[in-house]
Amino acid sequence: MNQELDDNKLRIGDGAPDFRLPGVDGSTYSLESFTDAEIMVVMFTCNHCPYVQAYEDRLIAIQRDYADRDVHLVAINSNDERGYPEDGFGQMVERARKIGFNFPYLRDESQKAARAYGAQCTPEIFVFDKERILRYHGRVDDNWRSPEDARQHDLRDAIDALLAGKPVAKPENQAIGCSLKWAL
Repeated sequence: MNQELDDNKLRIGDGAPDFRLPGVDGSTYSLESFTDAEIMVVMFTCNHCPYVQAYEDRLIAIQRDYADRDVHLVAINSNDERGYPEDGFGQMVERARKIGFNFPYLRDESQKAARAYGAQCTPEIFVFDKERILRYHGRVDDNWRSPEDARQHDLRDAIDALLAGKPVAKPENQAIGCSLKWAL
């Protein structure tokens, strides 16, 4: 594990680091773009990772299911496109269109956002409350291969608890996925 990243990893109770990143929709986003969100879910993701691809439909469903409760998901791709050209901005635009993302998909070319959050893999989830305090960090659920076989729905459980004004029962889980691809 990269010691620098481990030292900078957000902890439960920390505030959300700000960012200013271009989205595949032509807009630029920051934390301020989501001030109306009761809950903000920041997901570090990419195009090429099979774990991310397996979760895409579930993440679209989560955004759809919670949209009327002011829950906003935002996906950030921080992978180095020199080593992984399929994670470049043009390919992100295509993937978002093809899959039908219903949340912003942002490019973190400098990798500053990933470093600020201490992200280490894709997908990696950070859930923030209205005050943008980290309340959950980790995985989407316990079965990346098959949504039907998932027994623990960690992201949904965290969102439900926060919407009910309760603490998240298990605020931290190990994220399941590919390592983030750092620039050399």
